[in-house]
Amino acid sequence: MKNLIYLLLLVISLPSFAARQFDIEVIIFKRNIDPEQTAESWPDQTEQINYSGTVRLNNMAQLANRGITPMPASQFKLSEQYQRLKSHAGFTPLVHFGWRQGDLSKAQAPTFRLTAGRDFSGQFLQDGTSKAEAARRGLNSSDMTAPPSFDLASGEETPTEPSQEAAKPLYELEGKIQVYVNHFLFTNTQLDLREPGRREVVVGTEPLDSLDPSQSGTVQYGQLQEVKKKIEVEEFLKAFRFDQQRKMRSGETHYLDHPLMGMVVQIRRLDSE
Repeated sequence: MKNLIYLLLLVISLPSFAARQFDIEVIIFKRNIDPEQTAESWPDQTEQINYSGTVRLNNMAQLANRGITPMPASQFKLSEQYQRLKSHAGFTPLVHFGWRQGDLSKAQAPTFRLTAGRDFSGQFLQDGTSKAEAARRGLNSSDMTAPPSFDLASGEETPTEPSQEAAKPLYELEGKIQVYVNHFLFTNTQLDLREPGRREVVVGTEPLDSLDPSQSGTVQYGQLQEVKKKIEVEEFLKAFRFDQQRKMRSGETHYLDHPLMGMVVQIRRLDSE
């Protein structure tokens, strides 16, 4: 009899557990510092983020199919934190958004693609090369190697047309975020913050007939003439990667740190309010 009572209680509790909902609110901001002034070493190129299967928060049809509801600004609970960041000289908030979703596993929870900030496509090519520098070198967008796109229908990578690549926006902030439940709440985030800077490029070599052979930066091929690399400094749009996964508690405000940016996340369980 006791086992029957426990079974009935379990059956009664299942619908309420399945109906558990979460409000997720996110602020992403950048630090107003020169990346070159940090102690970090940053690569000129980063591996492209895979956006296959991602969903945008403005695609209402896809959101409705997945039971996702975008959060209107009137429901934000982190507005005070946003205003503090905005009024602080050391930070620039880039985006403030939120949504409501159910108790979803990693396989079920949608991954949202987001973009924010300035569009650099008028100044730079998709690989980060300055358009002014490309013009000086006699290049155009069709000369630059573009990464392949991912075809969701076939599941295969396909080459991207140069004209399509040249027309794509190049946002200051671009990336993806997923929140899911696996006993605990988890946030999985990959973001690229793009900042104009400078880089050194090798543009050729020159003989060292009149130079000291011991000078640094020289190379010698067998018994051939010793040469020196010709290096120029050019303007370049560099991407700085933010890649973090964090376990979280509902009702708490979490801060994810990075030398150049940060993210404030609050996940609120509706039935706990």
